[in-house]
Amino acid sequence: MEKLLSHINSPADLKKLPLDNLSQLAQELRGFIIDVVSTKEGHLGASLGVVELTIAIHYVFNAPNDKLIWDVGHQAYGHKILTGRKDIFDSNRQIGGISGFPKRSESEYDDFGTGHSSTAISAALGMALASKLQGDMSKHHIAVVGDASIASGMAFEGLNHLGVTDVNTLIILNDNAIGIDPSVGALKKYLTNVKKGTAKDENIFECLNLDYTGPVDGHDMEVLIKELNRLKTVKGPKLLHIITTKGKGLKKAEENQVVYHAPGKFDKDTGERLKKSKEHLPPKYQDVFGHTLVDLAKKNEKIVGITPAMPTGSSLKFMMDEIPERAFDVGIAEQHAVTLAAGMATQGLVPFCNIYSTFLQRAYDQVIHDVALQNLPVIFCLDRAGLVGQDGATHHGVFDLAYLRCIPNLIIFAPMNEMELRNIMYTAQLGLNGPIAIRYPRGRGLHLGWKNHYETIKIGSANCIKEGISIAILSIGHIGNMVFKILDEIDHKDTIGHYNMRFVKPLDMKMLHKIFKKYNHIITLEDGCKTGGFGSAILEFANREGYHKTVKVFGVPDKFVEHGTIPETQAMAGIDFDAIHSYIKSTLNQCDQ
Repeated sequence: MEKLLSHINSPADLKKLPLDNLSQLAQELRGFIIDVVSTKEGHLGASLGVVELTIAIHYVFNAPNDKLIWDVGHQAYGHKILTGRKDIFDSNRQIGGISGFPKRSESEYDDFGTGHSSTAISAALGMALASKLQGDMSKHHIAVVGDASIASGMAFEGLNHLGVTDVNTLIILNDNAIGIDPSVGALKKYLTNVKKGTAKDENIFECLNLDYTGPVDGHDMEVLIKELNRLKTVKGPKLLHIITTKGKGLKKAEENQVVYHAPGKFDKDTGERLKKSKEHLPPKYQDVFGHTLVDLAKKNEKIVGITPAMPTGSSLKFMMDEIPERAFDVGIAEQHAVTLAAGMATQGLVPFCNIYSTFLQRAYDQVIHDVALQNLPVIFCLDRAGLVGQDGATHHGVFDLAYLRCIPNLIIFAPMNEMELRNIMYTAQLGLNGPIAIRYPRGRGLHLGWKNHYETIKIGSANCIKEGISIAILSIGHIGNMVFKILDEIDHKDTIGHYNMRFVKPLDMKMLHKIFKKYNHIITLEDGCKTGGFGSAILEFANREGYHKTVKVFGVPDKFVEHGTIPETQAMAGIDFDAIHSYIKSTLNQCDQ
């Protein structure tokens, strides 16, 4: 049988196929995605689940004139392949290659950049209103939104506005009962009842003034195309509810949808994941957090855990399994997660609010207004801080030090290793007078083992790792471990001091005075943005205290860093071994002259 996908380089090519051939194309597209992701890694299950939908949308509508937005973008691989990126798809998420998410600068078919969830409805409505203002009521605007994403507050804000407009906007609700982890909340229960035919008479979407259709089988190509063609003729806002299976077409991905969201490398024929040797590997920071929280919660009944839809990724799942009544997955609702934690804190509970660094950006007002302003002792645990690698610019957690440092009452701590993470969690749950943000990276700690006891950490205290003579390196967080490797490669290492500052706020003023009095050259090292970050805090200290010393700030420059491996992204940001090693050698040469 002749291959069809090899001839498809644009939606125009797709439209030339007879309807009867589209099921074969779906099988080939699914196989193509599996072939590439099995060796190159990436997000798998979501794209497999929308293969028929992707083909149907491009078969019926006229992209890029009609606007198509994929919420989050995990599910857009098929879209990328059908819109001219098939031949370069194996560069997905690789340095210099295409992005793992829709990206406006990459293709005219990517109408809106998406990496965080629940933005598609607002963006599509904005485009639709723009079309109306420009006198074009023929253009269609389609947003594909998952059942987990549509439960978010921002999605409801978009639906609320959409329902009082007359613009041609189609919301396709891709209902597979799972985001990255299983969907949660009352809306999930409602959608389940809709699928079973046991929902109450009133339809929530019809009540919001949307023309509702469904639920329909999202893997039935003929039904999908028939419905989409009909909906093209329906004016105004509408919602198509489809039922799909995440991971469709790969048995392992269907059976274990959480793991196969992004499974790493796997055998494309069997679906079996390729095992990585975990022997002698240090623990992941997220697992250190998860196990420590369970250990502390067993001893302190006031501890509760909160996550906005990332229990597996953050390892709050450990507490959800062992102490489920005190662990809360609130769905994709970062604002709610923060204020929920604030409410709990007012009643004497000890909330550990675990949110990815970039996701906390979505709840910035709540951090300020509901937590810091009221000086409530919420413990924020910010996973995926710093450069995170192949997820790229939408997920690099490089802004947290800067956007949190300006907030009064908030303590900011970054552990250099897993023991410091355990100890600051222990310290925080003993009782603080206000909130604390603990930020740690994606990846593994050091080979420090697990201790049965904890040590308290004095708030605002730095740690001198090594005394020196002329150059002092001040590091914050895990990236400070790079300094050990650099010193191993440096002659006259006795002239270089290394200080693990630990706290960005409050700074260890006593230690800083000692450092600035002793050393002529100060180097700061962070995996956050230079502007307003840790280095800026040190420069502000030097200026305020009247120290006229050379301060070199190593951090992420004022630009968005693209995707690649973590070493590659560090090199892009100029915070890699070679850049820092070269600067230190140059400074040492100046000192010798």
